[in-house]
Amino acid sequence: MADPAVRKWGLRALLSLPRPILRGLAGGGVVYQGGRTLDPRLQLLAAQARRLPQPSSLTPAEVRAGTTQYLAPLAGRIEPGVRIEALTVAGAEGAIAARAYRPEGQDADAPLMVFAHFGGGVIGDLETCEVFCTILAKVARCAVLSVDYRLAPEHRFPAGLEDMLAAYRWARDNAPRFGAPAGRVAVGGDSMGGNFAAVIAQEMKRLGEPQPTLQLLIYPALDVAGESASMTTYADAYMLSRESMAWFMGHYMRPGDAPTDPRLSPIRAADLSGLAPAVIAAAGFDPLVDEGEAYARRLREAGVRVTYRCYDPLSHAFTALTGAVPGADAACREIAALVRSAFAPPSP
Repeated sequence: MADPAVRKWGLRALLSLPRPILRGLAGGGVVYQGGRTLDPRLQLLAAQARRLPQPSSLTPAEVRAGTTQYLAPLAGRIEPGVRIEALTVAGAEGAIAARAYRPEGQDADAPLMVFAHFGGGVIGDLETCEVFCTILAKVARCAVLSVDYRLAPEHRFPAGLEDMLAAYRWARDNAPRFGAPAGRVAVGGDSMGGNFAAVIAQEMKRLGEPQPTLQLLIYPALDVAGESASMTTYADAYMLSRESMAWFMGHYMRPGDAPTDPRLSPIRAADLSGLAPAVIAAAGFDPLVDEGEAYARRLREAGVRVTYRCYDPLSHAFTALTGAVPGADAACREIAALVRSAFAPPSP
């Protein structure tokens, strides 16, 4: 197998070719679905990924190892000027690993952002979202705490969610340690991490605890009980398909869990009023795109302040592709800037 640095160089050189060549290498033509045109770099990556074993044929351990290897050459560089600290935080059943990211020029008034990585509750780790966390810290000028919650099927629902709830409360009690004001904590995540962030805001309301300063939901999984139109339109999308979504949920949920439980499908909650302001970012070529848009609409109807963006040419998991897809890098920086703006109080 080629040296990882050589593989990364080779892949980036390939993806820097002109768009018509990229489309030709991917099989030719423009991929246009649901009124959106796929980024040609993602088109080529998708064509290559079709030759790889699909999750449904592998064990969770095999998918974890394969994902780590696959994403490594696609990742961007750690942002300069961001200090990284390894630590442990309180999980639901004991200490769990975490990483804190603190930028030079951190805004002393900005909240601490507690972040949960993607992976369907089954894969992913602190490495998965490291580059994005450094972008978020630097651009939003806030400290970020990334949490290594427990994964299924070794620890099925609600273990990972309960770890994130415990970590959120720990962060709320320890925010000054990271240069943030006492008790001032935001929560965010991508994909299943976005699910956790949405549920945390709902759980704080249900339990009468303070709301997060902000909820950041990036291509969030919000409705495991239903099938939106995008679940059909983008059923075979890269990097998340309807089949792989079913595989994740098959490992994440326990027999007998109700998919309509708002802790699994937060969009099913009856009342969304009083929740934290939200920044919601969706990927166009994603079975989950309709869920993010629908949740943004429901939050607005409930009186919640929402900033919504859909990055039409991009795919699910674009936060992990910043080194290979310039559009993904630009989207991540814009999302971080939206977080920075959302931290400011609303105009009168």
